[in-house]
Amino acid sequence: MRKYLAELVGTFVLVFIGVGSAVLAGSQIGFAGVALAFGLSLLVMVYTIGPISGCHINPAVTFGVWLSRRIGIKDAIMYVIAQIIGAILAAGVLLYVAQGIAGGYSASIAGLGSDGYGLHSPDHYSMAAGFVVEVVLTAFFVMVVLGATDVKAPVGFAGIAIGLALTMVHLVGIPVTNMSVNPARSIGPAVWVGGWALQQIWLFIVAPLIGGAVAAAVYKIIRIPDVAIGLPKAERALPSQQAERV
Repeated sequence: MRKYLAELVGTFVLVFIGVGSAVLAGSQIGFAGVALAFGLSLLVMVYTIGPISGCHINPAVTFGVWLSRRIGIKDAIMYVIAQIIGAILAAGVLLYVAQGIAGGYSASIAGLGSDGYGLHSPDHYSMAAGFVVEVVLTAFFVMVVLGATDVKAPVGFAGIAIGLALTMVHLVGIPVTNMSVNPARSIGPAVWVGGWALQQIWLFIVAPLIGGAVAAAVYKIIRIPDVAIGLPKAERALPSQQAERV
């Protein structure tokens, strides 16, 4: 249960810090500040809970890792459940804090940092544009995760690459959809906002999962096999060991 609890805690931190930066400080720090908050929160969690669970804290990452055979189906399902619970709890605590401002705060009106398209996109991008950007940026992000945590990658630097990658995709995607690349991150606020957020949530579940699958397929094609680089059999990471490097 430790690794499932770690995923819950890690996702809580990601959503509370990332979405919280947009809800509580967005007008002061702008899109770049919000992107950095997401990236930094993931970076520190990689080094905090990575040794416990691998620090997926994202169903799209877990899906890509499972397709890459680095994690079993039971753990993958439990990870996703823990991630969604952590995101919902984080969004609920964030809403409570936001409501403490003078004049109050309405999640259904202000949005609580929910992802959206059309009228609910920060710059009013279409559903098609939102779908494409979520697939492409999730594929890029998950591929970075798979590469940075590969057995052949330099040990100890995965968190930096992964945190910077999340910052990069947010810099591009926030104006389009508020940026998800993470179904749990989208589900958390949407549960508390209801209405339009729940009606549009399908895109932020389907598109990131497709992106995760694309990343797994592409990385499998471009990855150099362990045998090809002459790794001794004892040094070839088992799927369970590779998962721990995320």
